Amino acid sequence: MKSYKYTLTVQEEDLDELLHVNNVVYLKYLQEAAIAHWNTLATEEIRDSIRWIVRKHEIEYLSSAGLGDNLEITTWVNTAEGVSSERAYEIRNGGKLLVKARTLWISVDPSSLKPKRISEEIKDILGVPGT
Repeated sequence: MKSYKYTLTVQEEDLDELLHVNNVVYLKYLQEAAIAHWNTLATEEIRDSIRWIVRKHEIEYLSSAGLGDNLEITTWVNTAEGVSSERAYEIRNGGKLLVKARTLWISVDPSSLKPKRISEEIKDILGVPGT
């Protein structure tokens, strides 16, 4: 498992009317972390050979974050089989777990946008257990 830590500071525009991070913004944070992780793992040539689209998100909100909080998002890939890959996430504030999430990603060919089997090379790059 090749985990990745992504950090950010909550900005005013991230807040809802209750002055907590808006649920949709948490989803944005997850996507930013996933993209940053992929960009650190894969070469430009590999990134040009495959694209990822979301099929499903599952987010469990355990506690809230507010303005100025420094959040750490840890993400890793649990599985990669066929055309599907499951990525997990945890968002923490000062060590306190705020959010647990999973996203099912589908790999696609960048030209046709049709599903594309995840190669052994990509599984290795992602650090999928058992590969």
